[in-house]
Amino acid sequence: MAPRLTALAVLLVLLLGTATFTYAAQQRIATTKPAAATKPAAPPLVVVPNVSGQAYVFAKGTLQDAGFAWRVEGSVRGYAANAVVEQRPAAGARVLDTGAPLVVLRLTANKRYAQDGEPENSSPYPGTEIRYPNAPAKSAPKPKPAPKPEPKPAPKPAPKPKPAARPPAFHVPGARKEPLDEIPLPKRAARLEGWLARHPHPTNANVRYWLYQNAWIVTGARFGWWHGAQALRLLIAADRKAQRAWGIGSRSETVARRALVEVKRRSR
Repeated sequence: MAPRLTALAVLLVLLLGTATFTYAAQQRIATTKPAAATKPAAPPLVVVPNVSGQAYVFAKGTLQDAGFAWRVEGSVRGYAANAVVEQRPAAGARVLDTGAPLVVLRLTANKRYAQDGEPENSSPYPGTEIRYPNAPAKSAPKPKPAPKPEPKPAPKPAPKPKPAARPPAFHVPGARKEPLDEIPLPKRAARLEGWLARHPHPTNANVRYWLYQNAWIVTGARFGWWHGAQALRLLIAADRKAQRAWGIGSRSETVARRALVEVKRRSR
């Protein structure tokens, strides 16, 4: 009788242990939840700047500063003094920042200036696609938060110093006034010469940058901007160095010399 009771006791212990283990395992499985999938963050939005009516050389600078690429379409090519008559997307459009969203420009020829040199019909870097954001889904109105105490007014920032005046050498009807937030033409030309010493190889990007700075200085001087003649003399010297270093620059020098003759004549 005693061995039979002992065997029954052992069997009961084993059954209780198995039931406890099974119940604990079921509880762990029931309380385990899959991790929620995270959505990738949407790229930020950028606003297309307004370059309509601007000279092409200034429109390029505006688009580049805003992080956009550009391309010229139509029969009128990308010479510096030509004006923008149409842009796509339109000014003020909000698009996703895909890297360098591409803005398409159409130009009208400026008959006051010769179409000298090679036109620059696109940005020096590739453009990326234009993508518009989806319309946001309507959400339920949020409960109004409790009113917060009015914050103390922040101190007014100190006014920025006004840039020094730059009287024009002469006036050209309809020409853009010199932007005082840009460096003066002589300093731009001097920096260009120093930039050339640090870039001994005529890569595509370097040549485009060089032509862009040449076009800016020549166009500004022809518009009568401050010390345009001095800037053209510095630019001519820099073009000579480009000819010696890169094997190009003589054509840019010719354009700068013609502009210098015109600026000196109109400054009298």
